[in-house]
Amino acid sequence: MAGIRDTVGKNKAVLPPVSRRSLLVGATAAGGLAIAWGLWPRAYQPNLTAAPDEHIFNAFLKIGDDGHISAIIPQCEMGQGVTTLLPQIMADELGADWRTIAVETAPISPLYTNTLLVDEDSAVFTPRAGVPDFVHDVRGWVRREWAVRHAVMLTANSSSVRMFEAPCRDAAAQARALLMMAAARRWDADWEACDTQDGFVTFGNKKLRFGEVAAAAARLEPPAEPVYRASSADPLYGKELTRLDLPAKVDGSANYAGDIRLPDMVFAAVRQGPVGRARLKSIDRKAGMASPGLLHIVEHERWIATVARNWWAANRALDRFAPVFETTGTPVSSDRIEKALKAALKADGWRIQSEGDVAGAMEGRTKISAEYAAAPALHAGVETRTATAAPDGAKLRVWVATQAPAQCRDAIARATGLAPAAVTLFPMMAGGSFDACLDHSVAVQAAIIALQIKRPVQLAWSRAEEIMRVPPRAPAHARMTATLNAAGGIDALVARIAVPSTNHEVRARLFDNSPADVAQRDAAGKPDAVAVEGAAGRYAIRHLAVDHCPADIGLPTARWRGNADSYTAFFTESFVDEMAARAGIDALSYRMGMLGDAPLLARCLLTATSLGGWEGGLSGTAQGLACHSMRGSHIALMATARQSDKGLQVEQLVAVVDAGRLVNPAIARQQVEGGLIFGLAAAVGATTDYEGGIATARKFGQLGLPRLSQCPQILIEFVDSDRDPGGLGEIGVPVVAPAIANAMFAATGRRIRRLPLTAQPL
Repeated sequence: MAGIRDTVGKNKAVLPPVSRRSLLVGATAAGGLAIAWGLWPRAYQPNLTAAPDEHIFNAFLKIGDDGHISAIIPQCEMGQGVTTLLPQIMADELGADWRTIAVETAPISPLYTNTLLVDEDSAVFTPRAGVPDFVHDVRGWVRREWAVRHAVMLTANSSSVRMFEAPCRDAAAQARALLMMAAARRWDADWEACDTQDGFVTFGNKKLRFGEVAAAAARLEPPAEPVYRASSADPLYGKELTRLDLPAKVDGSANYAGDIRLPDMVFAAVRQGPVGRARLKSIDRKAGMASPGLLHIVEHERWIATVARNWWAANRALDRFAPVFETTGTPVSSDRIEKALKAALKADGWRIQSEGDVAGAMEGRTKISAEYAAAPALHAGVETRTATAAPDGAKLRVWVATQAPAQCRDAIARATGLAPAAVTLFPMMAGGSFDACLDHSVAVQAAIIALQIKRPVQLAWSRAEEIMRVPPRAPAHARMTATLNAAGGIDALVARIAVPSTNHEVRARLFDNSPADVAQRDAAGKPDAVAVEGAAGRYAIRHLAVDHCPADIGLPTARWRGNADSYTAFFTESFVDEMAARAGIDALSYRMGMLGDAPLLARCLLTATSLGGWEGGLSGTAQGLACHSMRGSHIALMATARQSDKGLQVEQLVAVVDAGRLVNPAIARQQVEGGLIFGLAAAVGATTDYEGGIATARKFGQLGLPRLSQCPQILIEFVDSDRDPGGLGEIGVPVVAPAIANAMFAATGRRIRRLPLTAQPL
């Protein structure tokens, strides 16, 4: 059996011995950082701009003399509804009229740092500051301080509401108090006896519109602590309010990066080399320069761009230039990826999580194993990566959808030689991202092109470039090994997962501006707790271990909707189903027997099977189950799937979700439904093979995505809860593939252990 090396697990730490010397070294390092960082400014003021008739109340709110309320949103709107959810929270606490709410994108500022995400993904966001791992409190403080200093305003991990509900509510409470103070001065009344409702400050029968007192209120000092509004008879929180971004998206007036139009603007297309360390070797200059409509070419060591009056002409010109790239090292291929994953699974791994005594529990007992695999998963957003850049004297303006605006701006500055302050970034809505907008290559390329041709330019990647250059979610192999108790239940379980150290790659690309191939190479072999997140599940298994076996596959990989949970849930839920079948126990009963410590998840499972009409998972029923918990939310899914003359046909998905309080139930339903469809796409396709460093898929139609006619009936039920909100953007993704795979076993008697499920003949 392959060896195991200890590291720090997410839930249980396996710590190295602590010597007096190492403790002193750690304390010295931490103390030095504390002293140095203590000299930094600890208070930040809002850097918002306001029109002459607008008044800034705090970092999240502006109110105009006409009564309009601008909600400042620090997260990227990519379909998840954040530009409605956060304003809804603020409007409810403020006592505003929903019809007066407008939305603005927040500027880059430490005030909007997503410290929740930084804490959750500490493996990604811990700075290289020389603080030893065992100095946990100090490392946590350093991590958060570092994130604030660098304005890490990331949108990811279903964290928007979980992170910003409290700051938005506090900001609204502060603004509300100021409005009441200003109104109370006019009435010579006690401001705490006033109230707000529907955009008015009220005191008995007296009322004043917010706009009438906004100017005076903005000049006052707020209370030291937020004074929250008493519960309203007609709260906005919890209502299915119409999304603020919906009308513009329906009538086409919503602006994306590709909708920007500037005077004298031209359009660019780009061609990049194979995956890996590729260099531009040659072009057919004579044929290319004869291309109709060609205005400029921009050659970079890693790519070539053509500029024309329209994108089509620019892209056609690239074909005539016929760029040739040279690569170093072994080209990336699907065969190489498979071999690397299999080799990693057999090699030494890092023990990320450990409960009980796995070795002792398994010694001398019959072990049951099964191996699973997941292919690379593409983001496949509708909008390909697009950016618009315009020189502005000695400065540069850039319009791009980004989930990390400060890091995007810094990447542009570094690539162009400009100071970060000389780059003005306009974060745009994304037409689907699924974490693809953490890649800033298109913005950097647009900036370089604009500065070289000295005019505004819009660069859009072709679908082929998108498939090839946005790193996919990592492929993975897993070996699940268990020993069973006398009743057939799992007594001990070891999950060995071979997968690249994706989160080390992400950190290097995002914060160190490392090229993708360099980040991938440097990350190889490093333990990554986030890469196996979710593998332990919520089951009460007495002896449990999760091992990460880092795989060097040569292919850069990235974050993706659901991240590691998207494959670890497939491994765990498929294996649990196999163990239930082996024990001759109904899959529902088998799971319920291990969910004694997870009552919320157990309730979801019971409700889903009740709504879906669970028939016991008997042969021929075509029903399968899966359940999972992540980001403070819980989901159970019952799938009905069969084999048809057209292949795998998913007939129905019944999901029950406990996500705590719902700010807007309609948006919550959209997010879960979207996650289920996204999970379905990844279960049956959304992947590509690689050959010679090139992705073999070039178009949407080659990705095996489900068509509308293939989408199942979907039933979603939410559990009423007053818990703090959980994440909703990702929770629907992980359970789809295992539920369908388990349903196909019930329908056909065959196990499918590979994603996409259609990779194995039915």
